[in-house]
Amino acid sequence: MGSGCPGDPLFATVDQTFSQSFLFLATFLFISRPPPVILMWVAPKEEKKRALRNATLPRRNSLSKSERFLWSRLIQAKALQLPPYLASSSVLLYSPVQNEVCTDDILEHSLSQGRKVFYPKLRSGYSVDLIQVLSLVEMRAGRFGILEPTGSTLLAETDRAGLVVFVPGVAFDPRGNRLGRGKGWYDRLLKRLGDAMFVALAYEFQIIEEVPTESWDQKVHYVVTENRVIDCAESSAQSNQIF
Repeated sequence: MGSGCPGDPLFATVDQTFSQSFLFLATFLFISRPPPVILMWVAPKEEKKRALRNATLPRRNSLSKSERFLWSRLIQAKALQLPPYLASSSVLLYSPVQNEVCTDDILEHSLSQGRKVFYPKLRSGYSVDLIQVLSLVEMRAGRFGILEPTGSTLLAETDRAGLVVFVPGVAFDPRGNRLGRGKGWYDRLLKRLGDAMFVALAYEFQIIEEVPTESWDQKVHYVVTENRVIDCAESSAQSNQIF
């Protein structure tokens, strides 16, 4: 009978069997565990979005009434000169909250030029109806205190031809990437209206170098600030050039 020492054949057989079992177990655990790099990739993106909101929203909320009024007038004046707007037959506006850029000048101009004007109305579960309005008198505070249309005339398929959608947001980059409040309902709306022209209205301090994005995030075609108009298609083309 073997002695059970390292030189004994019985010991060598047991040692080999143990080594094979340990190698199998270690391989199984390595394969079955999710790669830690995936968790490390997702978390920083969400953290960056949260940090951007925490940095931008207080800046926007701190705007004085005179700053908001002046910059909103400048932004809307530029938006009213955009070729897509001039060629449009209908527009979708938003009701500004938390010092977002105003849209009342665009409303007034659109109605005076015979364009159809629509506003979103939130339903249960963040579904959205797009309702036509003829004046601000037809607006009432709805969910979250946001002004919503009281009418019942919905955006029809025929209204989508030549539709310009004016979009709010927390931050944008020159390539048209948008950071919203985090609910996702505007991204779902823009995806639904994918054949329309999307124009973001924002203050210059809301433009950053790069917005972190997910696969479901929707881009805008233009970003209008008090200082400039950004054609996001041109910006994307320039950023993709190889020098």
